[in-house]
Amino acid sequence: MPYGYNGNILHVDLTHRQLTVETPPEAFYRTYMGGSAMGLYYILKEMPKGADALGPDNVLTLMTGVTTGASISGQSRINANAKSPISGGIGDSQGGGFFPAELKFAGFDGIVIKGKSSEPVYLLIKDGIAELRAADHLAGKLTGDVDDLLKQELGDANIEILQHGPAAEKGVLYSTLLSMSNRNNGRTGMGLVMASKNLKAVVVRGTKKPPIADHKGLMAINREGPKMLPDNGDMVGLAKYGTPSVVMPQNSMGTLPTRNYNEAAFEFAEDISGEKLYDVYLRGAATGKQDKQGRDTCFSCIVRCKRVVELEGKYPVDKKYGGPEYETIGTFGSYCAVKDLEAISLANQICNEYAIDTIASGATIAFAMECFEKGIITTQETGGIELKFGDADAMLEVLRQIVNASTPFGKLLGQGSERVAAVWGNGADECLTTVKGAEAPAHMPQAKRSLGLIYAVNPFGADHQSSEHDWMIEEGIASDLYMNRLAQLGMEERLPPLSLGKEKVKFAYLTEVFYSMLDSVELCQFVWGPAWTLYGPQETADMVKAVTGWDVSVDELMKVGGRRLNLMRTFNAREGLDRKDDKLPKKFFKALQGEGPSAGVALAQEEIEAALDEYYKLAGWTNSGTPTKNSLQLLDLDWAVELM
Repeated sequence: MPYGYNGNILHVDLTHRQLTVETPPEAFYRTYMGGSAMGLYYILKEMPKGADALGPDNVLTLMTGVTTGASISGQSRINANAKSPISGGIGDSQGGGFFPAELKFAGFDGIVIKGKSSEPVYLLIKDGIAELRAADHLAGKLTGDVDDLLKQELGDANIEILQHGPAAEKGVLYSTLLSMSNRNNGRTGMGLVMASKNLKAVVVRGTKKPPIADHKGLMAINREGPKMLPDNGDMVGLAKYGTPSVVMPQNSMGTLPTRNYNEAAFEFAEDISGEKLYDVYLRGAATGKQDKQGRDTCFSCIVRCKRVVELEGKYPVDKKYGGPEYETIGTFGSYCAVKDLEAISLANQICNEYAIDTIASGATIAFAMECFEKGIITTQETGGIELKFGDADAMLEVLRQIVNASTPFGKLLGQGSERVAAVWGNGADECLTTVKGAEAPAHMPQAKRSLGLIYAVNPFGADHQSSEHDWMIEEGIASDLYMNRLAQLGMEERLPPLSLGKEKVKFAYLTEVFYSMLDSVELCQFVWGPAWTLYGPQETADMVKAVTGWDVSVDELMKVGGRRLNLMRTFNAREGLDRKDDKLPKKFFKALQGEGPSAGVALAQEEIEAALDEYYKLAGWTNSGTPTKNSLQLLDLDWAVELM
């Protein structure tokens, strides 16, 4: 039996109700290691060109990594991949919690899902045995209720469930996959893809952990993590305040999107900060995986960055739905100029109850607010709602209309801002923040130049977790620890904040490749990363070696990241996406308004075009941004050449 993984991939043909198990060779696992890279292998092999993203020919993959389930922080991750209904290119999404490790313990490293069931079903996997069961009784129910019903039905409170929510059944484009009622595989519409297949949920339970090659070596690395935590300021803040810890730093540096990306600092940032969330709202006794400070965690992780909020009063919040992350605070908070953390926490709950992406939904509402402010739409379009910046109740009302598709306005906004702008016209496109159809997250490329490049080239649209951010390598900010770790990837210079020359492009590309590897090995970017995280590149390689027994190096891991990136771009090229789609919205090229250090700053089209040229050269792609025969062959992807 292999170390670290099971050697089993479950293939599910929903159309014919067939379940088969594949046992790939060890070389396959070492080449792709799991996650996106492994998922793309099956998608490119088994999905026909031009398949409808919401049709039976779309292939949905759910992949863990070779280290998932090991007793160390940051490894319980799962990747969902399919053709995205948002972009028409590849869809990619990571999620954490306990579901990924439990799938591994249930005997499988991943699942490949094809076809469409004639009736609603859920997939049950228990200790290596898989079956499809009727799911008619789960239709239309909130995610937390589905969790409760399935645990009661199966008589097991320890099952883990990955499901699409009722919003997907209503056709909301940016629907997610959700586990634990609060952990999302978000951003690219994977919930809608699963719903289109009449697959309600995947339910897993397992009791057998894959063997570890070097227990002593893994334990040694595991012991180092807690020792390093107090000496790493970034990790200390993340552990105490979660991702909302960056609200105030983002605001002070002029990178907190405000009033739909028109400004970069929010005058009420303290009211929505991680410190305020921790000091005032993280209450409630420890229950299960939650600690006394209102912090939750993923399987075997010491960082405990997940927030848990419980509220009564005007904006009641049930702790089962967790609490808002930084991105959620950004999109429903500063994007919409809402300063009420209780309202933001309720917005987070609604998104989790119905399983929709908080970034896409919050940003789409902020987009609509700007359109209302500019007179592009009026109360005639909104159904009488005075949709003004700063109005928490209006924001929540529109969100409820979106998740229920209960009004023409809500149903339209459920298709995302880019499609809405095409309907409204009249200059609505000037208010967009989208790349490849995906609304931009709460990190501003005007002040983080290399992030603007990554937003453009990322295969599935604007994403903040596909590379390092500029400020981490800035002169006067980058620590010796950070620079020593970056040197392992080939970066040794501290760089000016607003630069986007060759060295900054190199920084963007190399860290993107490393992050791409993390989404294949399936490791949390808050624990295993290029620099600011608990462990650095060499420790990452050491951990993979301890779990699998393979004598891997940082260079080999970077090659895995390169494979994933090239397979994604190969898929996109096959579906007609290339350089023309690597473009940023008009808003990013306009000077930022308001106060703060980045007021008046804008991107320049010529610098982005030059950066694209340099990026494509580093990647070994054509000037159109597509992989070449040589670039694929250098990564041992000869089989993918014919797909170009």
